[in-house]
Amino acid sequence: MGTVTRGTTNPNRLRRMDRWIAAAHGAELRRAADPVAVDLGYGAAPWTAVELLARLRSVAPHARVVGVEIDPARVAAARPYERDGLVFRHGGFEVPLAGRPSLIRAANVLRQYDEGEVAGVWERLCARLAPADPASGSRGGLLVEGTCDEIGRRHVWVALGPEGARTVTFATRLGSLDRPSDLAERLPKALIHRNVSGEPVHAFLRDFDRAWAAAAPYASYGARQRWMRAVRDLTADWPVVDGPVRWRQGEVTVAWGALAPRG
Repeated sequence: MGTVTRGTTNPNRLRRMDRWIAAAHGAELRRAADPVAVDLGYGAAPWTAVELLARLRSVAPHARVVGVEIDPARVAAARPYERDGLVFRHGGFEVPLAGRPSLIRAANVLRQYDEGEVAGVWERLCARLAPADPASGSRGGLLVEGTCDEIGRRHVWVALGPEGARTVTFATRLGSLDRPSDLAERLPKALIHRNVSGEPVHAFLRDFDRAWAAAAPYASYGARQRWMRAVRDLTADWPVVDGPVRWRQGEVTVAWGALAPRG
């Protein structure tokens, strides 16, 4: 299910997303009896799947990765890279696994689709995630869907669980940033057409730019200190759900409900 993407990919392109997944979802992966992660739509080369395995195993040694591509030629080209814990399969949004994965990562996949198709894809993928288990404290599997630039300097993604959307994360290489609203061009499909007056994501980026401008004196201590001060100021009006440890990485995560499209 789905259509073939352009397949553009580069080594290390998804490092920011992977780093966040390892920090935010590592405990769930360690708790799972069979922690399977899906790299959905990995593209013309398998680099992102290979890297995902290495990064997940740094926090969950038994993690496995399944690279899924809708183009059979890409699957065939990736097969020589299979190894312990890494396989490649032909498929799409149906996610061709026997069980339910602990993680689905879909980066730069939905950007080519219409905005109206996003909710249906999210619902289908969330239904494939491992379910929550309140008895053990598990929140269930995680779907991470978003967009980044060609070399991974700027990235915005939505994290979803079996129950639906949870958070939106903005991540950037701080040295490349003029102002936070530069990240608008990398908003995921659910939000990119909503960056207009009257929509929450537009108001958030406007307030972020204002906080960034007010934090200009901190630039003498470096872009990281300026970013951290701007994010700290944002917490007065926006439900930022992470803290300084993540802010130092050039990240900020906000509750989905605060940025969700109106109407």
